[in-house]
Amino acid sequence: VFGKDITLILILNNLSSDHKTVKVDMSASTILYTRRAVAEVMKATTSVELGSKQGKHIRVKIPYSYYGKYLTTDKRIQVTALCEVMHTHGVKLLVEKTIILEDTNIIIKVPRRVVVNKAVTLEISYANPLPEPVSRCVLLVTLMNQQVKIHLAQLAPRERSKIYFEFTPRRTGPLQLQVDFSCDKFSHVKGFVTIAVAAA
Repeated sequence: VFGKDITLILILNNLSSDHKTVKVDMSASTILYTRRAVAEVMKATTSVELGSKQGKHIRVKIPYSYYGKYLTTDKRIQVTALCEVMHTHGVKLLVEKTIILEDTNIIIKVPRRVVVNKAVTLEISYANPLPEPVSRCVLLVTLMNQQVKIHLAQLAPRERSKIYFEFTPRRTGPLQLQVDFSCDKFSHVKGFVTIAVAAA
């Protein structure tokens, strides 16, 4: 989840009966959705001894403090591990994984019954998932082809807050409400809901 430390496990298995020494070069970079690298956020090298038919797990941790300021709005991190079997003729294996960090920030609560031409109040809750405070918080609410920009107070680390948003639907049928939350440390965290508007 966005704002948390990332933990991965690399599993190495020696399928032969010979003892093997494997050198593992690991790196992680923030990337765009096109897979273009933005910044390298972690680099580590380790050596693993594998006995006959033995398997080992290597734990890889990428703290938020390493990747946070380099993350783009795509919220993607590419992790690679180049595994080289020593004392052989260049036997190498490349393992790659792309991590897409999830947002759990926006929650929109809609009353059970929404009726045309009658005012309705929604609860929009938003959060700071980071271990540090955020400021310049803005909520952009899009509804019925109109946008409302709401400036919010700063949020403490891991704080969740909420606002109440009132509007009056002018027609029956489905209405789409979209919420976009941005601040000084991240931007464009989105939430949306489809509201069914009933006849009076």
